[in-house]
Amino acid sequence: MSKLAGKLDAKRQKDIKTLTEFVSIFCRENHKDAAKLPFSVKTVDLSSFLSLDQLQLCPNCHKLLTHGVVKLLMCPYDPKPMCKKCETHCYAPFYQQQIRQVMKFSGMYLIKHGRLDIAAHYFLK
Repeated sequence: MSKLAGKLDAKRQKDIKTLTEFVSIFCRENHKDAAKLPFSVKTVDLSSFLSLDQLQLCPNCHKLLTHGVVKLLMCPYDPKPMCKKCETHCYAPFYQQQIRQVMKFSGMYLIKHGRLDIAAHYFLK
């Protein structure tokens, strides 16, 4: 845990918050009838900057978010580039396809619902 916890600078915390918000929106809107589980990552404590008590995800979204958080924390670049602009794709191909779908859906959802502050992180940076 300590190896990954040492990398939780402000930018990585912000990236994890954004990723969590996007996956949460996608799961809530697309997997309404699926059984939900509380989200947690065994390798690092995210509760210091995320309210995990209300984050409930279906098993597939849970796996995707866990994969994304671990990849964000293990990124070798400093400063960390945006994943979509990175030359080294560390996401497994299946997860890379899924995360693109999640980002596209959730970004459009946020724009349609007036949440440009969160969508701006994805589209403008």
